[in-house]
Amino acid sequence: MVRPAQLTVSHFSEKVFSSVNAVLDLSVFRSQIGLRSLVMDLKREIPALCFSPLEANGRISVQGSFLAIKKLKESLLLKASSLLEKNRNRQSPRGSTWKSSHSLKPPRSSTPETMRRGERLVLDTDIFLYLKKTSGFYESTLKKFHALCQETVDGEITTLCIRNAEGGSQPNNEKQVKELIEKYSHALHFELRKETFILEGKENREKRNIKLACEQLSSRYLQVLVNFYSTHIDIIGSSSDTYLFKKEVMKLIRQKVR
Repeated sequence: MVRPAQLTVSHFSEKVFSSVNAVLDLSVFRSQIGLRSLVMDLKREIPALCFSPLEANGRISVQGSFLAIKKLKESLLLKASSLLEKNRNRQSPRGSTWKSSHSLKPPRSSTPETMRRGERLVLDTDIFLYLKKTSGFYESTLKKFHALCQETVDGEITTLCIRNAEGGSQPNNEKQVKELIEKYSHALHFELRKETFILEGKENREKRNIKLACEQLSSRYLQVLVNFYSTHIDIIGSSSDTYLFKKEVMKLIRQKVR
């Protein structure tokens, strides 16, 4: 007699990826730190990863579990943020904006050192922009905990410095805000996808049609973030939203060409 087959269903886990391969371009660190020293540090921090020999152009291949690769990304973001912080200490800060729920001034130099430092959080720029622009979570969290947040965007990395507003009575507010933003951005990391329209090399008419189509659809897809750049347009959102958005953009472009 044939017995029925047993089916075991497991919850989704990051461990489903048994092995991941990645190619790193460490040349961006070359002017700040020795690349061989950086690789040695990474090997010590994440022994589960396998590194290929470092190439002369700064590229290196890495293999390991999904969780180990994720830890590698976080480690590199923190190192990059630390180097940026050192550079800012040598010169006046640029590219920083202060955001809060009130029209408050940044802390003055007479502010205690602990308040000037605050809590620091390093995020992927795309995830931070989506978090900030597509929901009220960011502003409402700052308002709820009476916090200020200094945002420093440097390419793919955004560093947040979270501080109590002047007169804040709860010393743990900074840490709570950091934990909430970190948790929310971590969830977005697994939900978001990015599609890109390349503008570089296209005729002006085609560029204009793509831009107009994206602008037209952005008012309908409120959960899709559209970032316009001179060379390309990034579309960030859930996989289904970005797929539908791009599909409709292509449809609108074809209609205008006819």
